[in-house]
Amino acid sequence: MRARADRPAANSFFLGLLLISTSFGQTAAPPAFDVASIKPSTAEPATGSGIDTDTGKIAGRYVTLKRCIRGAYDIPEAQIFGGPKWAEEERYDIDAKSAGPAGGHDLMAMLQTLLADRFKLVIHRETRPLPGYALVVGKKGIAAKPSESTGPTRSNSSRHSIDAAACSMGCLATKLAEVLHVPVTDATALEGRFDFKLEWTPDELQTGVMPALEEQLGLKLEARKVPTAVIVIDSAEKATAN
Repeated sequence: MRARADRPAANSFFLGLLLISTSFGQTAAPPAFDVASIKPSTAEPATGSGIDTDTGKIAGRYVTLKRCIRGAYDIPEAQIFGGPKWAEEERYDIDAKSAGPAGGHDLMAMLQTLLADRFKLVIHRETRPLPGYALVVGKKGIAAKPSESTGPTRSNSSRHSIDAAACSMGCLATKLAEVLHVPVTDATALEGRFDFKLEWTPDELQTGVMPALEEQLGLKLEARKVPTAVIVIDSAEKATAN
């Protein structure tokens, strides 16, 4: 009789173990947009290329796959290696929305999933010593205006300017790396976000950006070679329009 009385308890015990084992074996689905559209760009917009974010949605205009990787993984294009040539040449317009409210970090995680799904993107990370620059505060001190915005960062860049709102120094370092095509690291130790417009002569990229940076924002670039986190594209395919 005792064996019969103990059997239900034993069955419950083993059922519990089975449920725990099953739950640990499950992998949570990666964050993803509810709807997304990717189309080849027909023309460069007047505001230049870039990715804007708002609560629960992103809008990419005239962007390359490498530009999307840069945003999704928060890394300058100068630190993205490998991949097919078209990944830095062909342009796309991307619109995507989440099922509910989502901030910038979550949206970029969703963008990672979108790139893996639609571009079949496969990457890996490495650390490489690369020549580049450190962004530091100049002798006269920071001249950029502290931002009063509580919204997401907004920035656009062109051949002759960087126009940004609510942009951290890390964000500026990333934008400078995009312009100069070399790694730029933030060494300012400045916290908070800033509004600014940096302009220089397009035909004098290297020699134009540096003096403009110090004159207009009170910052400068120091040449350094530092261990740099990079992303290597293992494989990618062109996205089909939808």
